[in-house]
Amino acid sequence: MCLFPFQEFIRVCVREPRLHKDGRWHTHVDYEICLHTNSLCFRKKTSSVRRRYSEFVWLRHCLEQNAFIIDLPKLPPWNPFFSLKNTEQVIQRINGLQKFLEIVLHAPLLLSDSRLHLFLQSDLSITEIARCAVGKTRYTVAEAIQCSRTGCIRSEEKVSCDSDCESTSSSGLGLSVDTSGRGSPIFFQSDGDPEPFCSFSETTSPLTEY
Repeated sequence: MCLFPFQEFIRVCVREPRLHKDGRWHTHVDYEICLHTNSLCFRKKTSSVRRRYSEFVWLRHCLEQNAFIIDLPKLPPWNPFFSLKNTEQVIQRINGLQKFLEIVLHAPLLLSDSRLHLFLQSDLSITEIARCAVGKTRYTVAEAIQCSRTGCIRSEEKVSCDSDCESTSSSGLGLSVDTSGRGSPIFFQSDGDPEPFCSFSETTSPLTEY
């Protein structure tokens, strides 16, 4: 007899905003998304990717098209004056992005969308995600996720700067400026019982409210 019944969990954490320079005049900010789960819906049980605000907007639009009966959560509003120097703005955006993902990941209907899985567990651009989801790439959804962060799959395009370009600079929150492209170490704690898996404390860090 099983004394410890299986309890499914999905934990997501949005953290570490990073400033990227796109050429000489443009910049954008992206965020690390850490996922930890024992759900059978996910091919990887731990993963880490970086996504920018405009990609969250794209994801919500895709999910909205496929989930007419679900009232999707809103994203934090786009702010043309967003700055990493403004601690309150950074906290509000990170919390808003995380809350959005938390709600989405607990909607079973949305978990069937392969674009959501590619968004969370692959390094593909949104254009490549859209093509992969309909079978128009040389690799499958499973291959794209499995090879994420290993270099097995190279980007088929160079993403240009879009409406999420934000003229910002690093703040005093330990945030970084990166001009070499995406990528960040994965920070996880191994655990049998689901515990907070981000490297910061959920009760003490100013960047985590959820």
